[in-house]
Order: sequence, then C-alpha cells, then structure tokens
Amino acid sequence: MEAFGVPWFIAVRYLGPPSFLLAVGGVLLLWRRPARPGLVWAALVTNLGAAALPFLWIGVQILTGLAEQTVHGLVMTLLQPMVATAAWLLLLAAVVARAPGTTGGGRGGRRTPTDGEAERTPENVG
Repeated sequence: MEAFGVPWFIAVRYLGPPSFLLAVGGVLLLWRRPARPGLVWAALVTNLGAAALPFLWIGVQILTGLAEQTVHGLVMTLLQPMVATAAWLLLLAAVVARAPGTTGGGRGGRRTPTDGEAERTPENVG
C-alpha cells in the first residue's frame, strides 16, 4: 500500500472492519443458515468491495494517469456510497425474503393449513 502512497494503518482502518464483518458473517452463515444465504454473502462481499474502492481507484489513477481529470474523481466519489448502499439493500432483501418454497401467511415463516387442508387432516380423538 505504501507504494501507492497510502500508509498501512489507513488501509487497515478502512478494510479491517468490513473484512472482520465478512469473516464473522461467514461463520454465522455457516452456523445458522438464513432463508436466502446468497443475498447475505453478496451483501458481505459488496460491503468489502465498497471499502476497497478508494484503494482500487488510487491504483487505477497511478496506472492510467487519470488523476488530473475531475470527472473521474467525481464518479468515484459517488460510486463508493452507491456500492455501500447496494450492500445494505441486499442485506435488507435477505432479511425480508421468505424461504424458497414457503407461501407465507403463517407466523415466523411457518406454513399453516388452508381451510380445505384442515378438513382433510384427521383429528386425534380419544
């Protein structure tokens, strides 16, 4: 990172929390599988990508010489918050999404029998 002109502590400060979140979130995803794990994985990786964008942009500037053009800096300034917002929206979608195969209507994602199914279900008498 210091070859780019960025001290290591700055990189750790910006990339450390999203990396830790990815590691802990990954362990939690493996331990307690949510209804839509793909959306949660995408949100965690997108969050890390949003944190890495400024460093990638510095690398692109050094390699291509685009550092003097203001419009490129403006695009990057707007792009990082948009990517971070996309990560939060993915996580929100994972929270409100129903498990595949459930039709809803029940409490806590559990399926409740409809009126026709309730009539066919035998009751325990005795």
